[in-house]
Amino acid sequence: MTKKQRKLLNRIIIAAILFIAGMVSPHVLPENQITGYIEFAVFLASYAIIGWDIIWKAICNIRQGEVFDENFLMMIATVGAFILGEHSEGVAVMLFYQVGEWFQSYAVAKSRKSISSLMDIRPDYANVERGGKLEQVDPDEVQIGEIITVKPGEKIPIDGTVVSGISMLDTSALTGESLPREVEEGMDVISGCINQSGILKIKTTKEFGESTVAKILDLVENSSEKKARTENFITRFAKYYTPIVVFAALALAVIPPLVTGDNFSEWVYRALTFLVISCPCALVISIPLSFFGGLGGASKCGVLVKGSNYLEALADTEVIVFDKTGTLTKGSFAVSKIKANGMSNDALLEIAAYAEDYSTHPISQSIKRAYGKEINNSRVQDVQEIAGHGVSAVIDGRKVLAGNAKLMNREHIAYEPCNEAGTVIYVAVDNKFAGFILIEDEIKEDAPFAIKQLKASGIKQTVMLTGDNDAVGRKVAAKLGLDKVYTQLLPADKVVHVEELLQSLHQTSSKGKLAFVGDGINDAPVLARADVGIAMGGLGSDAAIEAADVVLMTDEPSKIATAKKIARKTLAIAYENIVFAIGIKLIVLALGALGFASMWAAVFADVGVSVIAILNAIRALNVKKYDVKPAAASAKIDYAENLSCKTI
Repeated sequence: MTKKQRKLLNRIIIAAILFIAGMVSPHVLPENQITGYIEFAVFLASYAIIGWDIIWKAICNIRQGEVFDENFLMMIATVGAFILGEHSEGVAVMLFYQVGEWFQSYAVAKSRKSISSLMDIRPDYANVERGGKLEQVDPDEVQIGEIITVKPGEKIPIDGTVVSGISMLDTSALTGESLPREVEEGMDVISGCINQSGILKIKTTKEFGESTVAKILDLVENSSEKKARTENFITRFAKYYTPIVVFAALALAVIPPLVTGDNFSEWVYRALTFLVISCPCALVISIPLSFFGGLGGASKCGVLVKGSNYLEALADTEVIVFDKTGTLTKGSFAVSKIKANGMSNDALLEIAAYAEDYSTHPISQSIKRAYGKEINNSRVQDVQEIAGHGVSAVIDGRKVLAGNAKLMNREHIAYEPCNEAGTVIYVAVDNKFAGFILIEDEIKEDAPFAIKQLKASGIKQTVMLTGDNDAVGRKVAAKLGLDKVYTQLLPADKVVHVEELLQSLHQTSSKGKLAFVGDGINDAPVLARADVGIAMGGLGSDAAIEAADVVLMTDEPSKIATAKKIARKTLAIAYENIVFAIGIKLIVLALGALGFASMWAAVFADVGVSVIAILNAIRALNVKKYDVKPAAASAKIDYAENLSCKTI
């Protein structure tokens, strides 16, 4: 809770206590003039505590020429209630209004923190070779053409070209690829990647301000400014409603007595009653609470929505754009196909698992998981890791090679190439090709169900943007039935494609919104630029979660369809409350102007309608989750099928 929210909550509590004291005082104190003064003083103190900022805003807006807004209407309606002697009504209206404001503020600010504080891809320093010595300097001080040294575990601070060294880079923060990337002399590297193994010497090709990591940080900041904000309904409504009501009340107080010759006091009383009736208490309370109920209902389903405007935008979403790794896929690798040559698939998998046993590489781990049995290390001897190629080992006295195509070519082994998308491990035994194992990033179990439900809910287009290679990206998109796929993208490229999709959407639909779903730091700029940014919260990066407007806390893509269903229900309830509140107001306003509506009718038109609207708003909390278990079961990978050479 922020300091500002805590102050408002304290004001609400104090004002509520005084309000209750004012309501109770006539029943516990003797009936005399002093009791009346005490009651008035208590209500006035409560009103001043809870409503001073609304009054001040109204006065400031009047000074700036912005007279007719909700603050002005709240002020004249509650002051009118005090003039009519309905002190409790004046306080209650302001108190209910502030409670609604606090709930709205708390719901939005609870999970919103500074994006920049969590963008940990920014490097703290750079190791520069100057005068034969290694100096640790600020990345901004490094010039183009200087040589920097990046040790294992450090971030690459500036874009450049490798001049010496071989290593594996963790590029997942930038490209979304969970598979480490091998780099060697002559290859270009980008800032923000993490050096995992060897020492690299890099010749810088850009200044820090123009490097990839700096551009990502800049994109997040600029994209946040571009995000469209839904204008608050009550503000738009008040622009028309408030001046009409005020001038109608003024006319009611002046014109009839001038025409009929009646006493002015009677018509002034009617005009003030008219103003009390006109106070949009039901709207200013029930509408925020409708959305707050929707936010609460979404939270019960594991979906965190950071504000009612995002819930409204989600209901109007027509295009959903997905990242691949960590969003539609698990970001972990599994054996998807085995093809043996001269031996069984089980035997080939066993040999590969033994050869890879000493490696901690993600590919090695996936092979050992597929094998699923305990490995007898006494069978393995003379294990050697060949950088950038694979491993060599002696297993049961036989020389086994397991690695990429470069390893087969290096050892002059004729092999059958695998042209399918994914990472291929070729295996040779005693310099003879024994087969290959295909390894792929696993598709999330409920991803197919998610796409199906989204299309059933009215989503017109599903798109995937990924930094992965083209073959892998298209294969995943085809399995899931996505409409479009763009591959081999950097963060800036993703923003460009989202901008194009937004432009195309706005040309065909006036209300349609675009949502982007991602999980990595590289997705933060796009999450901030989309109409609705959706982050995978359970495994996603902190930066993506903070940049997003909606967070799926369970990492299930199918929750997007659930969130859209909740958003539509919430909007329907809000519209019901709007129609009901305005309809009752207009009827009672007419009766009040004709003198048929007493203050009791005014109280019903205000507080009574508010209570009914609030009870209706609570329905937004009652939501049903989609049942994803059948879909998950049908999409689950069966290793028995993998071992018999079938693909997922």
